[in-house]
Amino acid sequence: MNTVKRTGHDLKREILALLQSEDFERRLGELCQLPARRVINPLFSFLLSPDEQIRWRAITAMGAVVAKLADKDMESARVVMRRLMWSLNDESGGIGWGAPEAMGEIIASHDGLAREYAKVLISYVCENGNFLEYEPLQRGAVWAIGRVARVRPDLVRNAIPDLVVHLGSPDATLRGLAAYAIGLLGAENVRPRLEALLGDKAQIRLYMKGNLIIRRVSELAKEALGGMSLSENP
Repeated sequence: MNTVKRTGHDLKREILALLQSEDFERRLGELCQLPARRVINPLFSFLLSPDEQIRWRAITAMGAVVAKLADKDMESARVVMRRLMWSLNDESGGIGWGAPEAMGEIIASHDGLAREYAKVLISYVCENGNFLEYEPLQRGAVWAIGRVARVRPDLVRNAIPDLVVHLGSPDATLRGLAAYAIGLLGAENVRPRLEALLGDKAQIRLYMKGNLIIRRVSELAKEALGGMSLSENP
């Protein structure tokens, strides 16, 4: 990226071009070289993008940028986390689009923030916690737990009972995301609930490992069962 001093508008336009780049993963490092405080606000705005790819890449970028910020200035990184949490609060007056997913990406990317905020993330899927009643936000929270489960499973294992509830959701995306996360966590005594989804042919659109993909709920349930078998028989 050009190091010449940019206006806020110029920087936002440059970040958008990076998010649209075919070489996004490599260029993400360029974004992390910029002052994090200047990059955060544009990334927040792109969490609202109607373009699904841009929105998800902004989530990925948020994780990388805030993790690097935390290495240098933990309190400033906490401010970002609190801003995401506030956006999910009814008093904020907003909806909090992309906030659960961004929190999950950040927690997956930085150990210190993970230990401080994993319980908050779990609370968003817990009916006795800060449960997110709006279904799109609930999807985001379950996706976020699955994202963290890939790299820090012990920190989100307490979410298993609430994830199991989602296996019976009328929403196919919630069923699939819950199955995916449970498979990563190796939950015991959940096998019958996953087996019940093996005939679920509903297709859902997911963002996993940097790609938007279409999967059947039955496929995710089958993979979850396979992952559990491996953990039971090392």
